[in-house]
Amino acid sequence: MTGGSDPSDVFTLPGKAAVVTGAASGIGRETAVVLAEAGAAVVLADVDAAGLAATAEAVRSRGGRADVVPTDVTDAAQVTALAERAVAEHGRIDVWANVAGVIRSAPVVDTSEETLDLIIGVNLKGTYFGCQAAARVMTAQGSGAIVNVASAGADMPAPGISAYALTKAAVLMLTRTLAVEVGPAGVRVNSVAPGFIDTPMVQGYWTAPDGTVDEDARTRTIGNRAAQAPLGVIGEPRDIALAILYLASDAARFVTGQTIRPNGGVVMPWRPGVAGARRSRARRRCR
Repeated sequence: MTGGSDPSDVFTLPGKAAVVTGAASGIGRETAVVLAEAGAAVVLADVDAAGLAATAEAVRSRGGRADVVPTDVTDAAQVTALAERAVAEHGRIDVWANVAGVIRSAPVVDTSEETLDLIIGVNLKGTYFGCQAAARVMTAQGSGAIVNVASAGADMPAPGISAYALTKAAVLMLTRTLAVEVGPAGVRVNSVAPGFIDTPMVQGYWTAPDGTVDEDARTRTIGNRAAQAPLGVIGEPRDIALAILYLASDAARFVTGQTIRPNGGVVMPWRPGVAGARRSRARRRCR
């Protein structure tokens, strides 16, 4: 980088190739769109073929390039094949975003082995396999950025998401460990830990098995989640996609082994109402 250049230039990805897992919906879809808007050719991976097709159309409608590679991230061979396909199409992999994830809610005592295996398979093994595949390519080429998606659930306990939280906590340490291992080869590894984001993954809180939406439950859930954050809002997929873009771009050339927490401020020693009460007391003391 040289002084005097347009600061916005370092947030773009012209001529770069990016792999995005979990690209069929939610944060994964928006990440693919944002990276493409920044100039990258994107390789889209997911088990949801229809969702992948919709994401590819969203990218192409904006003038971007998208290759669709249906992939089950719990299968190491399929993830390796995904990397090989990306290299075959583009000659390199500059960005790999491990976004694929699932959540199931149940207390520890009621979580089945089947549910535990599913969550570990997608959230932890899938991310691990993605890191392996990306790191092999990137260390050989001497550059690249890996971005893993963790969760605010890795930082703060919440009833019912023990399996989900333990996998996301593991992703944080995987990120740091891999950053140490591949940094000397010029590869950066970081993660984002989102707060509550309105995506299909969380819509089970207000959607019945037949697809009908309980609007009261939706309003109540979103209102409760927003009230937990100092900013008083929940997030949208683009909030996370833009954080991933930063970590993938040259703007973050000096950043590795770190976790960005776009969560509205929920992971802090803070409780709703406390900050306001303290400000009121301070004003009274100053009178």
